[in-house]
Amino acid sequence: MDRQQEFVLRTLEERDIRFVRLWFTDILGYLKSVAIAPAELEGAFAEGIGFDGSSIEGFSRVFEADMVAKPDPSTFQVLPWESDGRHYSARIFCDIAMPDGTPAWADPRHVLRRQLGKAADQGFSCYVHPEIEFYLLKNMPSDGSVPIPADNGGYFDQAVHDTAPNFRRHAIEALEAMGISVEFSHHEGGPGQQEIDLRYADALSMADNVMTFRYLVKEVAMRDGVRATFMPKPFSQHPGSAMHTHMSLFEGEANAFHDPDDHQQLSPVGKQFIAGILTHADEISAVTNQWVNSYRRLVHGGEAPTAATWGRANRSAMVRLPMYTPNKASSRRVEIRTPDSACNPYLSFAVLLAAGLKGIAESYELPEEAEDNVWELTAGERRAMGYRELPNSLAEALNVMEKSELVAEALGEHVFDYFLRNKWAEWSEYRARVTPYELESYLPL
Repeated sequence: MDRQQEFVLRTLEERDIRFVRLWFTDILGYLKSVAIAPAELEGAFAEGIGFDGSSIEGFSRVFEADMVAKPDPSTFQVLPWESDGRHYSARIFCDIAMPDGTPAWADPRHVLRRQLGKAADQGFSCYVHPEIEFYLLKNMPSDGSVPIPADNGGYFDQAVHDTAPNFRRHAIEALEAMGISVEFSHHEGGPGQQEIDLRYADALSMADNVMTFRYLVKEVAMRDGVRATFMPKPFSQHPGSAMHTHMSLFEGEANAFHDPDDHQQLSPVGKQFIAGILTHADEISAVTNQWVNSYRRLVHGGEAPTAATWGRANRSAMVRLPMYTPNKASSRRVEIRTPDSACNPYLSFAVLLAAGLKGIAESYELPEEAEDNVWELTAGERRAMGYRELPNSLAEALNVMEKSELVAEALGEHVFDYFLRNKWAEWSEYRARVTPYELESYLPL
């Protein structure tokens, strides 16, 4: 037994923890859980917990259903909201394995870990810092009717309603109690819309943190008498919810993206990384924006990117070079603005990293910087300026992804094939639905 496992078992006894929740994620990014008694955890560390993989989205077929969840002791945390005043519950993320001990190719954690291994082979470690947006609602209707925002606040408003500031304080306290550092939080542009930014961490830890964040935010919201949604675009007339993703590569202690002699303070590695993201932006879109509803946010005239562009401090570009602290080497990073808050963070970080590493490995040339307000340009103007349009529907994104060797390699054959099958089924089901817009527009004809 290693020292981390010993620490976990000792903490269970000292804190009188009664339930241990073993967490993992399916291919679409839904959190799965099985609860065990503390007395069973030592055996779970040694042998794992068996389960039916064919019952989990995309994990295995029925004739190869046996799979094993192996707890990762480095992810152990006490759940601060699951307490009766004396006894607590705890959670541990799991790696999924086959009965022979080999990693399961369908495990999103394994997908990201493989890509991080490729980065390490090139001498890089990857750090991520997400800005996670979501809406607080007074209700969560299940009949397709429009929900009601929990407040009428706008961008950076202090307090138009007690729910928002109190909720953010409660959520941050719970996150910090679980060892997840928060950089800052504020009210976003839409009524009821919030943003909480997590402090940077290595990519695998951050993907775990994002999954914990989404679960925790929903729990805290319910305790505060409201509901939280990470739906990319719940309101037609209000902004969608993004997960702007800041990424940086380090070589040891040195930021590989920083070059003090460059007028943009951006190294050749950083430029090639951005070029990789832009070159493969169409191919990875279905992963970073995986729902039909995701493309309601990525529309012309909104504040989300619709073209493969980059720029310094330009919020209308797909990839932005933040310039808050231009001379601080450790802060040089790139911000990718396409991902939304409902993506699977493991798969999204994996394909973004794969695209960037491809740019570095093949010395991609960085295109000219976008200095315009890309949001205000028409599609024709963007094409004339050489800006490539991003997919504007899930079907477009899937058509490009199907032909992508980069995404197939990054996800692995099993996840790649299942993801495409599932998403084409979603698109087919969506196409068969008659929408309220159609009824309003065409029924009287």
